[in-house]
Amino acid sequence: MKFQDSELTFLDLWAVTMQWLIIAFLVISILSVLIYWLVYSSKKSMKAKHETASEYEVKVLRFSQIMIACSIFCLVNVLQEEIVERAPMPWFAIRAFMGICFGTLYGYVAHLIFTYYYPGKISARLEKLRYTPRINPTTGNKMKLLSEEEEDAYLDEGQQAEENVFSVDYDVWIDNETGYTHIEKYKGHLNAHECDNCGFRTLRLVKEEVVEEATEFWDGSISQEFSCSYCGRVKRKTVALSYKVNDSISENGRLISNPLANNKEVETVKIEIFSNKGDSKVFNFQNIEQTQSFLEEFDYEKMDD
Repeated sequence: MKFQDSELTFLDLWAVTMQWLIIAFLVISILSVLIYWLVYSSKKSMKAKHETASEYEVKVLRFSQIMIACSIFCLVNVLQEEIVERAPMPWFAIRAFMGICFGTLYGYVAHLIFTYYYPGKISARLEKLRYTPRINPTTGNKMKLLSEEEEDAYLDEGQQAEENVFSVDYDVWIDNETGYTHIEKYKGHLNAHECDNCGFRTLRLVKEEVVEEATEFWDGSISQEFSCSYCGRVKRKTVALSYKVNDSISENGRLISNPLANNKEVETVKIEIFSNKGDSKVFNFQNIEQTQSFLEEFDYEKMDD
């Protein structure tokens, strides 16, 4: 009897905790979205709104949906209290499991929405923010967006170099009546690093070679050489090279552990494979999936045939 009383006391405490957590998770979800939209709305320029939306909107909305998924788990755990009290431990476990299932299902659906549907929706809004005609703050005149060829006359050599390596994209707006110009800077579609000499994002990887090959017993290393297309700065660094051996592959074919599997910024993959004879082969792939499929089936001896 005492054991049953203790179970009922636990269930009462659990129910109260879940009720408070439902409120807490929903409040956090609503506040996160509300704070974001207040920050977004407070931005006065289209450029500032564009930066805020592209950087934070999807992250905030994903977080808010996670909070809702947690509140669904808590909600399920306060339902059917009468049934649970009749056989506390079995039904408590079943209800908790169902809460996890419903919460996970909601979170997965939200993940699919923000992975496949919402990017298109926000891209359309970002495009509208970027290309809505700017207004001359002095005269109130609408400004014209210059083409890629026309804007070069208003960009300095460093800015043009950034555009040439696609690390940065500049928009130049001009008021034809007064000649007033306004330049806005956006992230490009290719990755480049900021040069520690000139300060422009024109430092790109130009050469990479294996210094020490990795084995199944120790890591190797790769020497990377970066060059700035604007000031000519050359920078070198050494990075670790790790291998993961897959026993199902032939001795000549090794599956490299892939730290880029979830990196959506990767556009192309280049692999250079060295044999024990000293020769090598270079392969280029459009995505991670193609690379993994190739490595799983790769056999150096068959390639020689």
